[in-house]
Amino acid sequence: MTAQEQRVEQEKPKRRICVRNLVEFILREGDIDARQGGSMDVDAMQAGAKMHRKIQGRGGSHYRAEVPLSLTMDVDCALLTVDGRADGILTGDIPTKGMPLAVEERIRERKAEKKNLTAIDEIKCMYRNVYEYEAPEPLHLAQAKCYAYMYARQENLEEIFVQMTYVNLDTEEIKRFWFLYSFLELEKWFFGVIFSYARFLEFEVTHLEDVKTSAKQAVFPFPYRKGQKELTAMIYSSMLRAEHLFCQAPTGVGKTISAVFPAVKAIGEGLAEKVFYLTAKTITRTVAEESFALLRQQGLKLKSVTISAKDKLCILEERDCNPEVCERAKGHYDRINECLYEMLTHEENISRECIVEYAKSYRVCPYDLALDAALWVDAVICDYNYLFDPKVQLKRFFSEQAAKGEYLFLIDEAHNLVERGRNMYSASLYKEDMLAVKRYLQPVSRQAANAANRLNQAMLAYGKELGDNPCLKRKECDAFAVQLLRFLTELEKVLDERTDFEGYKEVMEFYFAVHHFLNMYEGLDENYVIYVQKQTGKNLMLRLFCVNPSHCLSEILDKGRSTIFFSATLLPVSYYKELLTGNKEDKAVYIPSPFSQENRYIGITSGVTSKYSSRSYEQYERIVEYLLAATVKPGNYMVFFSSYKMMQDVYDVGLERGLGEGRRLTIQDSNMTEEDRERFLLEFQRKDKKSLIAFCILGGIFSEGIDLKEDQLIGAFIVGTGLPQVCVERDILNAYFKEQGMDGFAYAYVYPGMNKVLQAAGRVIRTEADRGMILLMDDRFRYGQYKSLFPQEWSDVHYVNQNTVTREITQFWQQGENTDEENPTS
Repeated sequence: MTAQEQRVEQEKPKRRICVRNLVEFILREGDIDARQGGSMDVDAMQAGAKMHRKIQGRGGSHYRAEVPLSLTMDVDCALLTVDGRADGILTGDIPTKGMPLAVEERIRERKAEKKNLTAIDEIKCMYRNVYEYEAPEPLHLAQAKCYAYMYARQENLEEIFVQMTYVNLDTEEIKRFWFLYSFLELEKWFFGVIFSYARFLEFEVTHLEDVKTSAKQAVFPFPYRKGQKELTAMIYSSMLRAEHLFCQAPTGVGKTISAVFPAVKAIGEGLAEKVFYLTAKTITRTVAEESFALLRQQGLKLKSVTISAKDKLCILEERDCNPEVCERAKGHYDRINECLYEMLTHEENISRECIVEYAKSYRVCPYDLALDAALWVDAVICDYNYLFDPKVQLKRFFSEQAAKGEYLFLIDEAHNLVERGRNMYSASLYKEDMLAVKRYLQPVSRQAANAANRLNQAMLAYGKELGDNPCLKRKECDAFAVQLLRFLTELEKVLDERTDFEGYKEVMEFYFAVHHFLNMYEGLDENYVIYVQKQTGKNLMLRLFCVNPSHCLSEILDKGRSTIFFSATLLPVSYYKELLTGNKEDKAVYIPSPFSQENRYIGITSGVTSKYSSRSYEQYERIVEYLLAATVKPGNYMVFFSSYKMMQDVYDVGLERGLGEGRRLTIQDSNMTEEDRERFLLEFQRKDKKSLIAFCILGGIFSEGIDLKEDQLIGAFIVGTGLPQVCVERDILNAYFKEQGMDGFAYAYVYPGMNKVLQAAGRVIRTEADRGMILLMDDRFRYGQYKSLFPQEWSDVHYVNQNTVTREITQFWQQGENTDEENPTS
């Protein structure tokens, strides 16, 4: 090779893929079938690791375990490295006990010829009956063949054996399959696999170069608003230094584009390989798509995919990933790679609509198509779940086995992640479910039904011992965890053979609930509290409650380079640092509102409280009187309450007191469909001389994430401080954080409540053209503990009573009219 050829070789892009990912991507075939495999192999991984070591330990002196293998080859567009670990390599005296006679005879022949004997051992552990295998799974054998080729090439072997070892984790029964391959046979097969992969590799290399070049040329698409340039610079600096950053920036600063733009620039500079834009609500995913679209208008070549919920993408009325029911599931893997390649090479904004169109054209599952696309695009827009939730996370990126990547995590509306994180890493089991599963299993398997009955009896024992303190210590649950494992063993024997019995769906739901419970149980630490709680009737719940999710969240965040948490409400930021990363040293930035305070009136009433002990007809009358007195300007108003009961009571009193005379009233329902929500919001767009007063729930679907600009909303009344209702979990939080030396009541009640208040207040002023009033209706807002959580922009708060509120708010609106007359073009 000449010096010039060596330089060209050195300058070639370098890519890496592990053996397992290579064969699972290129050689997958057949149907999607949720009835087969389920999560047996995945959930056997930890137990399987121990069994791996046990089997490997029996290999003797001729057996080497966990042998790293790597092969780098020139694939025209790049230098591709394929690597992995062979479970075992046998050399020299290979034992022949249990081998098929033909293979045993071949080994004897080679021993007689004094040839070196080598075998690759691929071990697969599972709970299913290994004797049901008549041949190895094709993908399992393909992994072994890759290792066989790589080792044979490394050692200049003319031929090599492959041993496939299947082990039952419960019985430790073993079934093996043996194969002999020549080097030339393996080389032809392996190069065929690489050839199939090469077109995707060429796409990746060419596209990345286009993205980096176009990202370097990208410019911010708007004139910077006040504070926006500083925010963008701080976000890029955090990405450059591989740090986390907490950003509190009010509506109007342009948080989304301020986060997306520096992320794109980071890709251009080679600091990051992929951006994950994570949201809690569908509406904010649309804003992210629009931000990337703005930059594409400048020529940015970035490709993004939006992942929607599986049920929303499914073509069936009720999701059933069964090839006998779903035409897309049948043969899905035979068609998916062609569909994926076509979509990747022709689309940049891979939206939900785009995915649905391609999936229909190629008759594949749209959800699986979206997940596959995530591996190849530059930006993934999705719900928090796909990063954090162990049940649905993108395991290629974020499982325990996944390697760290140069990922940027942009977490929108990050205040929502505290409760979402708690829910994702908590787990619950119910006695009622155990009884139901027992009944379903009785006609199918006496052993499985008995195992379910033992779980039910254990739950009964917890219920009998339940006193004033519902909390349990881990050692009180260890025996129950063992019973859960035994139940799974018996149930999986049933599921290997039967899927057609009554209650199959309910049994599978419980099956997955038990898996999740055991998964969380294994990771129990000081951030968890275990408790038992009586439910309706005779039902009981056993819950692993993740009190502080920061440790679990951080394990995932550590898979990436930098995380940007942004929201209009991250006060106090110390609370969010404690519960999201656990690192008090993480940097934080507060961006003041770019809007004039003159456009917004904020007042605190007197004589009103939402305290449960003070609720009365007279209190509700007073609230209605404030509504009548403060809605002096015709327009649309929202009134927020902490509970449906109080909201309905005040609504009824309002009707009695004439609130509906000359005004339109509407009220949020607890069971609204998407169509109901749309109709509710359309009321704010109606051109009507009558004022609209909408009764809503604080912390509900209309208190954040909606964008009612200009005269669509001119006022908000917030009744109460938003404190969550007193319950077992809130009391546990209170006690837990007190023990940590913190303000337990604030962590359990005040901070979550005030976040709801600030979010609801944020609905009023959305643009520079907006004017509106906010009335905080609870005497507690006057107290220091609550006032200290007001944003800086609320320094001009007014204190009003029933005698002054009309005058104050009338003056506010009149001042705005005078300003408009003085500045007619504003």
